[in-house]
Order: sequence, then C-alpha cells, then structure tokens
Amino acid sequence: MPAVSFQHVSKIFPSPRGDLHALKDVSFDVQPGEFFGLLGPNGAGKTTLISILAGLTRASSGRVLVHGKDVQADYQAARRQLGVVPQELVFDPFFNVREALRFQSGYFGIRHNEAWINELLDGLGLADKAGSNMRQLSGGMKRRVLIAQALVHKPPVIVLDEPTAGVDVELRQTLWQFISDLNKRLGSTVLLTTHYLEEAEALCGRLAMLKQGQVVALESTSVLLARAASNVLRFKTDATLPPELAAQARITGRVVQLPANDAHAVERVLARLRELGVVAQDIEIRKADLEDVFLELTGSHVRPATPVLALDEVDV
Repeated sequence: MPAVSFQHVSKIFPSPRGDLHALKDVSFDVQPGEFFGLLGPNGAGKTTLISILAGLTRASSGRVLVHGKDVQADYQAARRQLGVVPQELVFDPFFNVREALRFQSGYFGIRHNEAWINELLDGLGLADKAGSNMRQLSGGMKRRVLIAQALVHKPPVIVLDEPTAGVDVELRQTLWQFISDLNKRLGSTVLLTTHYLEEAEALCGRLAMLKQGQVVALESTSVLLARAASNVLRFKTDATLPPELAAQARITGRVVQLPANDAHAVERVLARLRELGVVAQDIEIRKADLEDVFLELTGSHVRPATPVLALDEVDV
C-alpha cells in the first residue's frame, strides 16, 4: 500500500476573470520509506496539492489517500498519519517552546511524551531555547519549532513544504541531517517541496515535476539526471550576447550558461564570442545537473542551493 496516493486530483478556483485550473488530473504514489521530491515553478500547484493532502483544501475531483485513509472521508485517521511543516511561520505567542510541543502532543491524544520532545529539541538545536517564549525566537528558530511540532506525534509521513526557504545554512544542514536520520532509522516517508534543486538532487530518490498543474516528469533522480548527460559552458561577461546565443542561454547578472554537448560546441561558442569582441571571463565547463533538467522540462527558473536566481512570488 502506498504511503501517499494522489488519484486523478484536480482543483479549480472559480474567478470572475476565468476559472483557474490549479491542478489537472494529477496522479502518482509515494511509497513507504521514500524520500520523495515535488518540484515545480511558482504557480505550478505544489502548495495546492499539499493543502489537499493535509485536508486544508478540498479537491474539485479525485482522491488522496494516506496509508489507505481518504483525506476527506476519513480525515482524522489520515491526519494522524501526517506531520506537515507549512511555508508560513504560524505560532502561539503565549507559550514557550516546550509547552508548545506538549500542547501539540495533546492534540493527538499523546501523553508522557517528554523523551521524544527532548530528542526533537536536541536534534533540531532547540534544547537551549526550550524555556523561551515563542515571541522571543528568531525566524529560523521559529521554523525549527514548526518542524518539531510536525514531528511530535511521530507521524509515518512527513510533509515539508519549502522548509528551508529563507533560512540560514546552519538550519538547512541541521534539518536535513535530522530528517534524513528519521527516514533511515525509523523508515519515515518524506514528501518534500523545494526550490533548492541541489537539496532535491542530494536527498530525494524519486521526483515529480509539476508545470501548470500537471505532472511533466515522474522518475527516479538518477533517471532524470541521465537526461542531463551533456555539458554546460559557464562564463561571465559584461557584454550583450548576440541573439542566437542569448536565445539558448540562462543569464543571471553577469553569469551566462549555455548547453555544450561536446568540445566542438564549446569551441563554436567561444569562436563566435571572439568574433563579436565579447570578452568572456572565468570560463568553465560543468556537467549538467537537475536544474538543467528542470529548466528543460518546465521552462522556468528556480533557486539553486546557493541562491542566485531569486523568485519571491507565492506558489498557488
């Protein structure tokens, strides 16, 4: 039985200017123990799909099951199987960190949970903040508490919706070390949405890519990377590229990246640049990666793990 099963899920948001089809017949399964990535540009429907999974939004059609429990028809049983970390920083300002985790345990009918709460506090670097009021915490610390709250009832399925967006490197490393340990040690199923494709490439065994509410790829990470067997020529320049090169290039400020399948392709590009008097600096050739596959399939720019391309729009 799949840990999570999306079955022909569609979602339509009515609008006076025309209905918005946020999801269009989305179907895929996440198997128990998988570390699964859900990728897509802003507006692709990732957050809508997660909201339907969590029971916060009702699908226009289709079903979503969590370990065989329908998220609408059997909401309570399905929700107990899930630990959801939302994008937004939502917290109760009247409690300290330990109290917030105790109350969250109580919501799921769990008593005498101190040993696991202590493990969460230690694993997420919150032990020295256990007695601090939530209002006193930084944004990064509040994010850690949200993660701890999602895990306090030891859910078999962990859903992480952009968990490291806008957080520092230390938190990102702490989070992935802890979640990866849960995935390996306890067999927890992890469903991750992220714009940081290096994270997805390093952590996820299988990926689904959404574009305009539809699944455009559903493969193992290794199979998707095999699509990117070519090379990429990367250089910096202050000049304007000729139209025939600009049409193929991914340009971020002074940084230009062009597909280059072989040495002859590299030489042709460099010869054309010399012919036009374009000065290329810091020239390097790298293997294509998951970001290149993503751009090919979706035609969209996303944030790499070291933020260069910034997208601040809210996902649908």
